[in-house]
Amino acid sequence: MTDYLFYLLLGCGAGAIIAGFAMGLVISYQGSGIVNFAYGAIAMWSAYVYAELRNGAYLFPIPGLPDRYRFGHDVGFTWAFSLALLTAALMGLLIYALIFRPLRDAPALARVVASVGLIIVMIGLKDRRFPDQLAMRVDPILPREVVTITDKLRVPRDGLWLLAIVLVITVVVWAASKYLRFGLATRAAAENEKGAVLLGHSPDFLAASGWVISSVVGAVIAILAAPLVQLNGSIFTFGFLIPALGAALIGKFRHFWPTVLTGVAIGMVQSTFTKMQLDFSWWPQYGMREGLPFLVIIVTMIVSGERLPERGSVGGWKLPFVPLAHVTRLSVGAPLVIASAGIIFLGPLWRAAIMSSLIASVLALSLVVLIGFGGQTSLAQMAFAGIGGFALSKLAGNYSIPFPIAPILAAVGAAIFGLLVGLPALRVRGTNLAIVTLAGGVTIAEFVFKQPWVIGGVNNGGAKVPNPSLGGWNLGLIYGNKTSRPIFAFFLLAILTILCLMVANIRRSGSGRVMLAVRSNERASAAIGINNTRVKMMMFALSSFIAGMGGALLAYRFGAVSDLSYGTIASLTALSFAYLGGITSVSGAIAAGVSAASGVSFFAMNQVFGSFGRWEALIGGVLLIVTAILNPEGIAGGIRMQVAAKRRQKETAKQANAVLASA
Repeated sequence: MTDYLFYLLLGCGAGAIIAGFAMGLVISYQGSGIVNFAYGAIAMWSAYVYAELRNGAYLFPIPGLPDRYRFGHDVGFTWAFSLALLTAALMGLLIYALIFRPLRDAPALARVVASVGLIIVMIGLKDRRFPDQLAMRVDPILPREVVTITDKLRVPRDGLWLLAIVLVITVVVWAASKYLRFGLATRAAAENEKGAVLLGHSPDFLAASGWVISSVVGAVIAILAAPLVQLNGSIFTFGFLIPALGAALIGKFRHFWPTVLTGVAIGMVQSTFTKMQLDFSWWPQYGMREGLPFLVIIVTMIVSGERLPERGSVGGWKLPFVPLAHVTRLSVGAPLVIASAGIIFLGPLWRAAIMSSLIASVLALSLVVLIGFGGQTSLAQMAFAGIGGFALSKLAGNYSIPFPIAPILAAVGAAIFGLLVGLPALRVRGTNLAIVTLAGGVTIAEFVFKQPWVIGGVNNGGAKVPNPSLGGWNLGLIYGNKTSRPIFAFFLLAILTILCLMVANIRRSGSGRVMLAVRSNERASAAIGINNTRVKMMMFALSSFIAGMGGALLAYRFGAVSDLSYGTIASLTALSFAYLGGITSVSGAIAAGVSAASGVSFFAMNQVFGSFGRWEALIGGVLLIVTAILNPEGIAGGIRMQVAAKRRQKETAKQANAVLASA
């Protein structure tokens, strides 16, 4: 019993971080009505700023600054802490003003996409600015001496100190929100933004202030916690953010004390799971810590059945337009001819870029069905793709199930997982569903993809996948002494063509019209006899099936699968390029594949301007944010709108000429 109490107290530090992040999420949501999925990334950057300043690094942590901007020595805790907090405050203000202020009245999807783009940008900046700092060491800040509770119970003091600081911050924030005029105005705006405007309060000022305060709170927590954990790009970005989202949901993004206490409890229980891994052989060795927040989120969503509190906004925003699917000889034949010519006449490097674009288009198609046609949100598509890849390795490698049965069964397995993760969509939608799918994707990646029996061992390069073969023809990328075989690219092209025709026909069918009806208004669709439950489950199953097929194609390409190919960052990147290309059409999925990282566009730009290297993800994140703000239709939608505008101009000119001729 003493051992478990020790682990409970040892989890106070992690619980304090989770509680502090959850409190920051509530603060920013109260002011702006936006769930900041990039909150952990912003806090991560502030911690890196502090660590670099303590190591005598740049005054302003921007890539490329000359040496005259270097301190050259440790500036001390006070200056480093102050400058890091100033950086966090400025970042919070600029991020709200430049990104989320224009999206204040946008649909939840646009704001989620912008948050995803911001995460990618922050991670890209971190990789560019701190390329070799995978796990930066930070000197202790809080006292670390062991405190003796009983003769057999002695725990480090720093976690308890951090918990005490978080509780003090909670008291201050709670009192300010309850008794100060600014806090009361922020709470009023959270309930009804229009009412706050009528009372003379500026929603923009309240929202910007909330983002600044929440960013500073996150920076304080991250800096003080950095010596307790390994400072790397994922620990704050996702490791503590997912549990914090669960805690904030318990508090309904309104109440501070339930949020903070839940965050502390999650951290402490997660710590006891470590002890249970040591004591019980039957206890899963992977994924239970990450699965607990997912369980909290799922239970909260299903039991309460409540969405995040909506704000009475002062404007409106339309969802991206879903065009008709025109399947003609030209629309199908032209892309096939262009892709085939590239496969045949271009070199191996170009062929590799074409393969990357083809697989990325398949993954984007899965998002077109779910998000574009159905209006549902998913941040776990690469987790479903991973299920398809790992299932393929077992079916084709261990059980010798031939092609094409093996990839189809693997995709069916991905569809089953998609149905399980999508079950909360029956009760929630929008930002809530994004939170659920993000947590579900992280749980699948940790609980499934890291199991030794799934990946086929730890140090063997992942689970192996045999080449596909059909009728005596080996369709693999590598066969014998031949590498980068064109036949594999044609195999990918054939699969993509089949899936594109399938999705286009769904859009033109009654099922597609039913999806659009549910997307537009669930109450109205139910009123005319549409079974919303069946339609949502159909969308999740179909989307996950396509994602699983994309994961199988990715496994065929590399000949092996590992958890590195199907992580959370990969899911966010897939969403970013799908939205960038155009989330509502098959042509948008093709544009997403062409513009994807390592695809044709990036390879062409590398050939013209030199290697982009680590800039690829950063460029993609920036383009995603700009697209979410200025052009929700994406690249394909923008081209479609320009063509339609020119067609209208021609029709107008023709009518004018006819009038003049008749006159």
